[in-house]
Amino acid sequence: MLRIIAGDLGGRRLRAPTGHKTRPTADRVREALFNILGPPPEAASVLDLYAGSGALGIEALSRGARHAVFIDADARACRQISDNLRSLGLAARGTVLCGRVLSLLPQLASKPWGPFSWLFADPPYASDESTQLLALLASHARLADEAVLVLERAARDADALAQAAPAVQSLLTLTDRRRYGDTGLLFFSKMPSSAQPTEGP
Repeated sequence: MLRIIAGDLGGRRLRAPTGHKTRPTADRVREALFNILGPPPEAASVLDLYAGSGALGIEALSRGARHAVFIDADARACRQISDNLRSLGLAARGTVLCGRVLSLLPQLASKPWGPFSWLFADPPYASDESTQLLALLASHARLADEAVLVLERAARDADALAQAAPAVQSLLTLTDRRRYGDTGLLFFSKMPSSAQPTEGP
């Protein structure tokens, strides 16, 4: 069982799907992550990728986010997220999409959700999707002006990814990195429109 750290639903419990495919973000890491982020922007929409139990998106809803979209490829995880939302009275504020993140992301631009202020991504540690994921987010996700992406990786991989992807499509820029035991968090922020390069003639 996981617990919601703070907000309107602080202390309530969440269930994680069973099986080796899901690796919930530890309570102490989630607490540290949201302490860094602070309160969500007004009427914020949130995107929780490789969502597992949905703990990150649900934590954001508890703290005041307006709506969260959850994506996971595992059918058990999708069912568990839906069950968690219903049990917490959040069904109307959450949308669950079941399928591969890299396949569904390009479809988000044409959907009514967003723009997203907070984005959480926790791909399987064994996967090599992170760089492609960053590029797709920069190209296809509707990002709010103040958007922040938090990418969770194994600590040993986070440093290498930070070096390989200091900027993505000149839109998402690495602004912070933290290590909590074996877990590494990379924080990317959307560049202000005035700082983005313009097309040449």
